[in-house]
Amino acid sequence: MEKQKYERPHILRLETGMPGKFGMRNEPAPTTHIDGMAVSELAEKYGSPLFVLSEKTIRSVYRQAYKAFSTRYPKVQFAWSYKTNYLSAVCNIFHQEGSWAEVVSGFEYDKALANGVDPKKIIFNGPAKTREELLLATNNESLIHIDHLDELYLLIEVAEHADHRPRVAIRVNMDTGIYPMWDRFGFNYENGQAWDALNKIMHSGKLDLMGLHTHIGTFIMSANAYAVAATKLAELARLLQVKFNHKLKYIDLGGGFASKNTLKGSYLPGSDTNPSFNDYAEAISSALINSHFAPGELPMLILETGRALIDEAGYIISSVIANKRMSTGRRATIIDAGVNLLFTSFWYQHSITVAQGTSQYREDTSLYGPLCMNIDCIRDSINLPLLNPGDHLVIHQTGAYNLTQWMQFIHLRPKVVMIDEMGDAHIVRENEEMESITGLEKLPGHLSSIKA
Repeated sequence: MEKQKYERPHILRLETGMPGKFGMRNEPAPTTHIDGMAVSELAEKYGSPLFVLSEKTIRSVYRQAYKAFSTRYPKVQFAWSYKTNYLSAVCNIFHQEGSWAEVVSGFEYDKALANGVDPKKIIFNGPAKTREELLLATNNESLIHIDHLDELYLLIEVAEHADHRPRVAIRVNMDTGIYPMWDRFGFNYENGQAWDALNKIMHSGKLDLMGLHTHIGTFIMSANAYAVAATKLAELARLLQVKFNHKLKYIDLGGGFASKNTLKGSYLPGSDTNPSFNDYAEAISSALINSHFAPGELPMLILETGRALIDEAGYIISSVIANKRMSTGRRATIIDAGVNLLFTSFWYQHSITVAQGTSQYREDTSLYGPLCMNIDCIRDSINLPLLNPGDHLVIHQTGAYNLTQWMQFIHLRPKVVMIDEMGDAHIVRENEEMESITGLEKLPGHLSSIKA
C-alpha cells in the first residue's frame, strides 16, 4: 500500500471570500479528458504547460453563430479576425467554414495570402497601413477600410499608380451608449467627420466606395449597442443614396461580441449573463431590416467576430510546481503556466478545474504562475482541493488573444496542439528552443568573448 502524503497540521484563519450565486462552495467536476483525449496523456506526450485547441468546438461554435445571423438576415458574411488567433490551423478552419479574412497589419495580410485566402476576400483594417501595403492590397482588389484622412489622401495618390481602383470603406466611430467610447479609430459619426470623409471619397472619383465599417468596442455586454450602430450606418448609407445615387455593397459591424468568459468582478458567471449570438443577431438584423433599405436591396452584413468564436475552443494544461503558505495563512499553489501565456487572466476570471481525482477538502487558494514577478497571479482566490506537485490543472476558454499576445519572458513558449474531429492530436505550433530566441541576435565582435 502506497504511503499517504503527509501535510503538517496548522491553524488556518477562516477566509470566506465572496459568496457566489450558489453559496460558498463551487466544486466543478474534474476535466480528465479534452475531446476524448486524457489530459494526463497529453501532458506526458507534449509537455506542460500545453495549449490545446478543439477543432470540433471551433466548427460547432462558428456554425451556431452563422445560423443565428443567416436565419435572421439574407446576406451574411463572417471574416475571421486574424489578431484574435492567427495560427494557420485555426485560420484555415474558419476559411474552410466559409469565413473571409480580416487583418490589421501587413504581417497579417501576408499571412492570409500564405494561407491561400482569395485576396478579394481579405478586409484590410488598421491605422498603420504603409504606401507599399496599400498598393499591394489595391492591386489584389482587397477591401481597404480607411481609418483617417491621411490614409485617405495617401490612397488617392496610390490609386494613380495602381492596376485597379481601390475598393474601400471607411471606419466610423460613434456613440452607442458604451463608454468609454472607442473614438480613436475611424471617423466620428456625430460631429460629421464620417460624412465629410464619404463626400471626399465620392468627389475624388478615384476610389470605389464599397461599404461602411464600425467596431464599437470589445467584450460588449449590450446587444442593443449594435442596433444603435447598425441604425447609424444605415442612415449614412441613405444619405449616400440620396446625394450621390450610390448604393453600398456591405455594412461591416466589426467584432466585440462577448465570449462565455467571466469578467473579473462579475457576480454571476459569463455563461449566464453575457449576450448570446441570437441576442446580437436579433438586434443587428432588426435594425437593418427596419431601416430604409428597399426589399431586395439590403447590403451584405459582414461580421469580424473573433473572441466569441474561439475562446471556448482553447485550453491550457498546467502542472503544479509547489504549494506554500502565505504570511496570512492562505494557501498558495504555484503552477507552470503564468501571465506570460495567459494574458487574459488580467481581466478574466478563467474557469480552472483539476484533471484528476482529489480529496474532498477544499480551501481558498491563490494560484500563481512560474514567473519571478509579483504580478504573475492567475487567480487571486479560487476554491481548490489540496494539490500535489505534478498534479494537473486545466484552464478553460483561453482560445482568444493568448496565442497572439503571449510573451517569451523568463520561460520559452510551449507547444500548441489541436485535437481534430476524429479525436487525434496534431502539433500546430512547436515549442520554442534557445535557437528560436538567439537565432535572431547579432553579437558585436568585441563582445564575443568574456573573461573567465
